[in-house]
Amino acid sequence: MRDTLITRARELQPTLRERATEASRLRRVPEATIADFQQAGFFAMLQPASRGGHAVHPNTFFDVQEIIAEACPSSAWVLGVVAVHAWQLALFDPKAQEEVWGADATTLISSSYAPTGSITRVDGGFRVSGRWSFSSGCDHCAWVFLGGFAPVQAGPPDMRTYLLPRSDYTIIDNWDTIALRGTGSKDIVVDDVFVPEHRTHRMSDGFKCDSPGNAINDAPLFRIPFGQIFVRSVSTTAIGIARGALASYLEITADKVGAGDGKKAALDPTAQEASARAASTLDQIGLVRARNFARMMDLAERGERIPIQDRVAWRWDSSETVSRCVALVDEMFTLAGGRAIFSDHPMARYFLDVHGARAHFANRPEASSRNFGGVQLGMKTKDFFI
Repeated sequence: MRDTLITRARELQPTLRERATEASRLRRVPEATIADFQQAGFFAMLQPASRGGHAVHPNTFFDVQEIIAEACPSSAWVLGVVAVHAWQLALFDPKAQEEVWGADATTLISSSYAPTGSITRVDGGFRVSGRWSFSSGCDHCAWVFLGGFAPVQAGPPDMRTYLLPRSDYTIIDNWDTIALRGTGSKDIVVDDVFVPEHRTHRMSDGFKCDSPGNAINDAPLFRIPFGQIFVRSVSTTAIGIARGALASYLEITADKVGAGDGKKAALDPTAQEASARAASTLDQIGLVRARNFARMMDLAERGERIPIQDRVAWRWDSSETVSRCVALVDEMFTLAGGRAIFSDHPMARYFLDVHGARAHFANRPEASSRNFGGVQLGMKTKDFFI
């Protein structure tokens, strides 16, 4: 299955490059691309086999996302965050899974996890109201995951994901950005809607790898921490962007002759060193990600808990990866010359979109570095996203 999915992703690259301008104009991924992803089985990569999914190794999922990002970063971003929701739905109460997938196993879910809404506990569930931002791909989805704190009388905060059908929320078309413009990451508004208990998922359960859905979805894939899968779904696009930027830079620079001095750019030591540094760094980044998830899945297959020390280190790896990709793209963009600032230049999209990826909360290395360093120094973590 891995070889088939990788081949399908590479075969779609030329089409996605052609559609990238359309995605930017529409401010969302074109319907044709969503249909292509459905047909290729990309949205089902992390979906349980019992629900028509492929349940592939995470490294296969992220490899496909990287390949898509080389051609169209916005399409890869939507693929990553929407496809990972099938994985999280598998952790929900089986009743919720049946509501979403019972009639159509290809049903898609968008999300906005920041707890910006109001949650009130009532008999049988919760009343939910508020406004959530950055719901990528929401135009193509029939359900949404929304983050919020359930009221507690005592004890630690009860952060949950609330699952709502399209009839219970409104999409506000406010997505007008300079980066990741094609993701359609619009706002979601909810006005006092009831969400039953079974359509909620505790972040603490995802942290402990002990969710209600594990009763029926007990494969190793669903026994790894929610935070590890989620953060990589929003950092991996940056790796693909950097790979795409390097490929474009090499193609442009190989035959470029300086307008001012008539010299071949390929003979410039600065260009040669930058090319070597970028290729080597991307190789290192890929190897670290592959190693981390190989280790994760090995522990899950053996039924062993993943040590906190490893989890905080891998969380740091994910966020720090994006900063490294930003630095690489920035250097190549600068060396590409004056024409790189034109909006139709391939380097321009990579430059803007990698900075858009860096802006995501999960891709900020500051907090994860303090968490990683603090655990090494004997402190305890309270981060659910590891």
